[in-house]
Amino acid sequence: MTREESKEPVLPPPPPRPTPKPPPKPVDVLEVPDGSVALDSIFYVERPPIETRCYHTISQTGALIRIKAPRQMGKTSLLNRIVDCAAQQDYQTVRLNLLQAEGAVFNSLDKFLRWFCACVSHELQLPSQLNDYWDEDRGSIVNCTTYFEVHLLEQIHSPLVLALDEVDRVFQSAEIAQGFFPMLRSWHEEAKTIDIWEQLRLIVVHSTEDYGPLDINQSPFNVGLPVELSEFTPEQVEDLARRHKLDWNDTHVQPLMAMVGGHPYLVRLALYHLAQPPVGKECLEKLLQDAPTDAGIYANHLRRHLSTLIENPELAAALKQVVTTTEPVRLETMQAYKLYSMGLIQRIGDRVIPRCQLYQQYFRERLSY
Repeated sequence: MTREESKEPVLPPPPPRPTPKPPPKPVDVLEVPDGSVALDSIFYVERPPIETRCYHTISQTGALIRIKAPRQMGKTSLLNRIVDCAAQQDYQTVRLNLLQAEGAVFNSLDKFLRWFCACVSHELQLPSQLNDYWDEDRGSIVNCTTYFEVHLLEQIHSPLVLALDEVDRVFQSAEIAQGFFPMLRSWHEEAKTIDIWEQLRLIVVHSTEDYGPLDINQSPFNVGLPVELSEFTPEQVEDLARRHKLDWNDTHVQPLMAMVGGHPYLVRLALYHLAQPPVGKECLEKLLQDAPTDAGIYANHLRRHLSTLIENPELAAALKQVVTTTEPVRLETMQAYKLYSMGLIQRIGDRVIPRCQLYQQYFRERLSY
């Protein structure tokens, strides 16, 4: 039933965002910077106005938020906070990480959509009744859409926030990407005219712009609220240092950022180590001296990237071009997208440079063969 046909009054605007929880008190125990930042952590750094915009958007009917950034830039930490904001408004929330799906799930669009529906049903604590809605003559997309509309949305009687993390994995299958993403786009469009679909709010998180053969105009990647996470500013780095109980000023921030930029994970890992006793400027100097070597705190992080590059010789050759020159380099589009999604490069117009000195120095040495 369309809104024009319905006799029901137009729904009132959603409630305002609840009063934010007070910031947690400082703790003496440092958190190891591994994975997403906990909701109650003092080490989460807001990047205004991103959080405020996301909290406002998720309270709107038919909302769609697209979060994009390279790996380890804070996408999942932001996602968790948006979902928490929705939960505080008594919305139903479901988080799906596509990396958790078994490889066999991606064998076909039908198998993927059945897995998708089953997972959402489980998270909502509703029985999975796929066979009651699955008719091969209608096709997988219609089956999935009907299942959501009739079995899920009509039963929960409240907004549903569906948060999809690591959707880059879907791009690896052209068949699934060309079916799944246009379906999400159609659900977002349905919210403009069909009341039941107003309840669905989508959050899509990805690392790259490499959409493969996907038609961008039939996908969710050019609608909704786009959010691209930036690096920390010097002020944010200094603030984060203080949260680690480091008495820092610009003379400390500048050399660290000269090595790792404002990369959230790299900055926080450095501060975590520097906050361990003994504390002093000479410790920072030693850390930076060892940083681009196998003796430094970033050794495991760098070796993981190196392993990926060794398994992908074309990517290794492309990055070698970037790190062995002082000028911006133009790369083939696919190579640039992949290196960007890994977080190893940044863009300057249609050219790229190393994301930071850490990567330039380390990979210039390792890829010099």
